[in-house]
Amino acid sequence: MTVESLEQIKGRAEVAVPGARIEIVPNPGPANQPSLLIDSEHASAVAKFLRDDPTLRLDFCSNATGVDWLDRTVKKTVKVKKVVDGVEKDVDEPTEEKVPGYLEAVYHLYSMTHKHGPVIIRMRTADRADGARLPSLTPIYRSAEFQEREIFDLYGVRFDGHPDLRRILMWDEFQDYPMRKDYREPDDYEYEPTPHDDVLERAKQHYTPRPQLDGAENITVQRQ
Repeated sequence: MTVESLEQIKGRAEVAVPGARIEIVPNPGPANQPSLLIDSEHASAVAKFLRDDPTLRLDFCSNATGVDWLDRTVKKTVKVKKVVDGVEKDVDEPTEEKVPGYLEAVYHLYSMTHKHGPVIIRMRTADRADGARLPSLTPIYRSAEFQEREIFDLYGVRFDGHPDLRRILMWDEFQDYPMRKDYREPDDYEYEPTPHDDVLERAKQHYTPRPQLDGAENITVQRQ
């Protein structure tokens, strides 16, 4: 744990980096590790503050990972004024909010100097479109280099300022991003052009079968 609360870190970072927009994101899971959501424009400056501040000295990024959020509908309860039995009252009313999808990069920061952490920070893209961009934190945390390449490779986030942004797990000609939630595995690959066994069974879900000819079953290669 750090010597300061996340609220204190947020407040000092906003003072140190004028204009920075930082939000505390709760984590309802068992880990109960809330994080700081930092706007992309000021993320590099805030990360540098976290690294260099004498009290924090969050000088080591142990882990960076991506998160894919699809379009979703969030149910909320809001208070509205209604007249009930001739009296105006505040009434709880359920409502729904549509939240467009986006991608995130999440970093776990520790202090090797002061032996505390983690402080978790995250950045969020504007949407899930191809070419979604975030600033690279590799110039501040050298250990983020390969991990940002993984996020680029598997989620499609392009990190501006990264010294060597290229695929690290998939081959250069590979299309799409395997860790996105709407990713559909291809029916065949370059090295396995003929569907067979479980690949064939998966292919049948996307191919339209033709009538049997001379007792042989044929399938077309018409993709949906």
